[in-house]
Amino acid sequence: MGTTSKEGFPDDGEGPIHKVKVDPFYMDIHTVTNRQFQRFIEATGYVTEAEQFGWSFVFYLFVDEADLGNVRQRVPGVPWWLVVDGATWAHPEGPHSSVEWRWDHPVVHVSWNDAQAYCQWAGLRLPTEAEWEFAARGGLKQNKYAWGDELTPGGEHYCNIWQGDFPRHNTGEDGFVGTAPAKSFPENGYGLYNVAGNVWEWCSDWFATNIHKRGGRDNPQGPDSGETRVMRGGSYLCHHSYCNRYRVAARTSNTPDSSTGNMGFRCVRDV
Repeated sequence: MGTTSKEGFPDDGEGPIHKVKVDPFYMDIHTVTNRQFQRFIEATGYVTEAEQFGWSFVFYLFVDEADLGNVRQRVPGVPWWLVVDGATWAHPEGPHSSVEWRWDHPVVHVSWNDAQAYCQWAGLRLPTEAEWEFAARGGLKQNKYAWGDELTPGGEHYCNIWQGDFPRHNTGEDGFVGTAPAKSFPENGYGLYNVAGNVWEWCSDWFATNIHKRGGRDNPQGPDSGETRVMRGGSYLCHHSYCNRYRVAARTSNTPDSSTGNMGFRCVRDV
């Protein structure tokens, strides 16, 4: 687990490389889709945190002219994120947008707490960070990506990330500028789709950069407490010039109540 690659982000705690044991588990082959999440909402009446707050974060190029009046502000330091009133899982870019044409895309604008609620309803759970990385590697050892060391082997795209000049222009060379269907691109060695790019995936662990705080080598569960939860895999907004975190060892975090247009999750269950 981990990496010492010069392409990595040492401050994220990607290294050092260390051995970890995980017990057998089942993992969904793709992230939870809008259709799956809709069934959860219809069955439970659950209200997501973005709906409770009344807003969420949307990438600026995706906000339709009809929703410009719903933009509260740009986020200082990362001006490509807009605070948009009415942005939710069912209206990803604002009230005038819809998921009607993307039921098979990953659900977004879901917080860690929302993901936990879905898992409880489905009888599943979020993966630990160690489980996630083990699964994402697909049987490979210390390769940069989930499929090997070349980003586009043979000129073929294996993930949905940003191409072009971030954040101004995405050429969409991989076929997408926003989310892609949850079952897109070649699966990894364990049959999992999109463990790189598309949407960030919540893990169960609290985030820590010191590996000694992450629960040891035997089925680590992460720290006992913290301020942010682990996210893995990168998203459609990742670009080598800014967020080269679609590498399989890359990691980041966010607060458990946060939601954006590029954050989702997939579930696991014990054997």
